Amino acid sequence: QVQLVESGGGLVQAGGSLRLSCAASGSIFSINAMGWYRQAPGKQRELVAAIASGGSRNYADSVKGRFTISRDNAKNTVYLQMNSLKPEDTAVYYCNVDLIEVGVSHGMSYWGKGTLVTVSS
Repeated sequence: QVQLVESGGGLVQAGGSLRLSCAASGSIFSINAMGWYRQAPGKQRELVAAIASGGSRNYADSVKGRFTISRDNAKNTVYLQMNSLKPEDTAVYYCNVDLIEVGVSHGMSYWGKGTLVTVSS
């Protein structure tokens, strides 16, 4: 079965940096889009950044210029480099991958369990 494993979350002071990683494993035929979402206490889950198979990227307005999403197709891994972190970035960050599993005729969306990022003021 397909699994997503996230890492890199933790506690950081405002202005600091963190790098999140998400590795997909299992019987994967192909991967389309990969992205990061976050959910802060009392708020809805929102898209932070996404990257398509061709390399095109999009970001939430609140993180443009501070965050960078990238992917390593050979490793089935997506990264989120977060710089100049602010307290309002505090949230659980979730990896999301749109992929086609071997033996399945259509694609599906998979979610990681989430990794907590806490930014102190």
